[in-house]
Amino acid sequence: MSNKDQIYKASDNAQRAKRGSFVFDARVATVFEDMISRSVPGYQQILEMLPTLTRQCQLSQTAEKQANYYDLGCSLGAGMVAMAQGLNPESDNTTIIGIDNSAAMIEQATQNISLIENQTAASQLIEQDLLESEVSSAMMVLMNFTLQFIALEHRDHLIQRIYDGLHSNGYLVLSEKITFDDDTTNQALINIHHQYKADQGYSQLEIAQKRDAIENVLIPETLAVHIKRLKSAGFRIITPWVQNLQFISILAIK
Repeated sequence: MSNKDQIYKASDNAQRAKRGSFVFDARVATVFEDMISRSVPGYQQILEMLPTLTRQCQLSQTAEKQANYYDLGCSLGAGMVAMAQGLNPESDNTTIIGIDNSAAMIEQATQNISLIENQTAASQLIEQDLLESEVSSAMMVLMNFTLQFIALEHRDHLIQRIYDGLHSNGYLVLSEKITFDDDTTNQALINIHHQYKADQGYSQLEIAQKRDAIENVLIPETLAVHIKRLKSAGFRIITPWVQNLQFISILAIK
């Protein structure tokens, strides 16, 4: 059971969040499940559909082929658990691999991964910077709101490495917060998102402090930029499959 997110509740100026101060530390790890569920509309829908995507993806692989299922920026391992639920229990050549650069997240994920019911799929957790990680023999790669935290100048290369590490017909599921070229549209969706968070129980102070803390840490891009990057990498099918406000998940198939 996740603890309730109250990280940005403090009103004392000495404890107020500084701009760009957000990090995935132990404090965030203990409330992350609650934080993302109450902050990202559509997040649970993505998790609920992942077993279906994984099942369909597995159907396209050759029986004797080693197939790795990656969750890059795995946080607490929810994506790994969801992918495991979609895997064929009779398959003995699959491995679910979670990679995250936060020691606190990996520690929490270790406990969650032990709850994977499909024990026929081997699982592995790696504490590592994604820019230094290897993606190989991949049938499916999940990046659930991860790329947005990678420096802009490294994003093209990372997506290319993922493409190169995928089997033919392999899936990349890329979920991101996006921005819009039109300022009016952008601000309208920001306002609705803030109202969504308020409806989830966050105070205006908490919303404002989280916005300040995440500034220049999470850097969103437009959907067009994401699609262009995926096309340049070589993906033959690219389509948004879930969108709630400015939170979108893209399915790209090699």
